[in-house]
Amino acid sequence: MNDLAAALQQPVDLDFELPDPEDEQIAESDFLQQLDVAWQVCDRFDLQTEIWRGRILRAIRDREKKGGDSRGTGFLKWLKEREISKTQAYSWIQLANSADTLLEEGKLDPGSVNNFSKRAFVETAKAPPEVQQMVSEAAQKGDRITRREVRQLSDEWTAMSSEFLPEPVKEKAADNSLPARYIAPLVKEMEKLPESHRRVLQRDIAANPDIDTLKQATTEARQLAKYLKSAAQVQALTEENVDIETALEEAQRIGCLSIAADLVNQASQMEQSIAKLYMTWKKISNLADRLYVDTGASTPNLRALLSCVEPLGGEVMELQLSGPREQTIRLQIQETS
Repeated sequence: MNDLAAALQQPVDLDFELPDPEDEQIAESDFLQQLDVAWQVCDRFDLQTEIWRGRILRAIRDREKKGGDSRGTGFLKWLKEREISKTQAYSWIQLANSADTLLEEGKLDPGSVNNFSKRAFVETAKAPPEVQQMVSEAAQKGDRITRREVRQLSDEWTAMSSEFLPEPVKEKAADNSLPARYIAPLVKEMEKLPESHRRVLQRDIAANPDIDTLKQATTEARQLAKYLKSAAQVQALTEENVDIETALEEAQRIGCLSIAADLVNQASQMEQSIAKLYMTWKKISNLADRLYVDTGASTPNLRALLSCVEPLGGEVMELQLSGPREQTIRLQIQETS
């Protein structure tokens, strides 16, 4: 405890000699380089600080779990006194957990932490173990690790290791004739698809392993995934036992996949909107009834407000739509048991 108190008495020296922005004798490249060096020092210092903030907050939270009330009142009070939001607190705790996991598993040397930017560190913690190992080795060699380097390594690993990619694509990824940044998004979308639909995409990109085909396949895979996700949420389809898979294959065959995907997505949104409308309609009706009981001759303006809004909770609702042509929309809700 005494050592910690003593350490706090020693201020961290962050007294940079920043270049004068008005000095025209300094070349633009030199000016930016000097600022970049200072920024990197701040970034490393910030990372170490936030890791320790996360460890401190985690200790407070865990102590509260063991000895406090079940609502974590003490932890929330501690945050409030220091003007820390719950979102910020848990982001720091997540960062501390990531740091401890990487260090405990031996994937990161404590001395190389300063070679990371904060975002790169978080990105590394979320990456596959193989990518973590590659990033750690680069950091231990003294390389500066930013989020861009981590994502690049992650994309390269995805391109080389994914079982969803045909060999012609992997071969081109290996010799860098197909950049990994075009391959990784395709793999992520293909992971969401059933095997039957993956096979169609695999056949297309194996026949033409180029960037344009990869982009097209990525778009198509995204539409397929969107279609399947939305279709599972549409009651009108599930109640009638529509063969979603076959309908999807037919849409692919005649070249209208994007239209079919958008139609199903809009149907899903419509059903959700209807459900939300119904709950809001019920709430307006209940609130209007309660307010009517409390109003009278002494509250004429409140009664006027109620008389205007109350019809929105009735059986028939009207709404004027403004635009080139004014239109009146009437909606009727009928409840059935």
